Amino acid sequence: MTWKSYDLDQKAQHLILKHRDQKGVIGQSHKMRITVAYGLERFWGEQLRLLEKEPAKGEYWRDTWKSFVKIMQEAGIKLPQEDVNRNNTPQIQQFAAKLWELPIEDQRICLAVLTQFCDSLVWWTQRYKKSGVGDDE
Repeated sequence: MTWKSYDLDQKAQHLILKHRDQKGVIGQSHKMRITVAYGLERFWGEQLRLLEKEPAKGEYWRDTWKSFVKIMQEAGIKLPQEDVNRNNTPQIQQFAAKLWELPIEDQRICLAVLTQFCDSLVWWTQRYKKSGVGDDE
């Protein structure tokens, strides 16, 4: 396998700059990096939990997922990307099933790329966080 950057760093920087003016949002990058270890479906699902309670944070997670989906399309792996209503249990189950049904090799590649993408998000978070805005939440 040869390395291709897929502009992960540039895409991460774009996301951080897009969301940095909202209190406590880009600090979610650290939580994203930790969540990768639990799998694609849990990473994807975190947006559903946050969108209702903390919409700005949920939107950051959703934007990150959508950016990741585009990155993986460039790599030749098609991930589900449709929006899901958090109150529609069958929709959530179908989406999660699509992620679990990915070939194991594709899952591994996705998790490796997502790890690197989140590492870039964390790096840019550290560079662009605003003091006094509460981005360590």
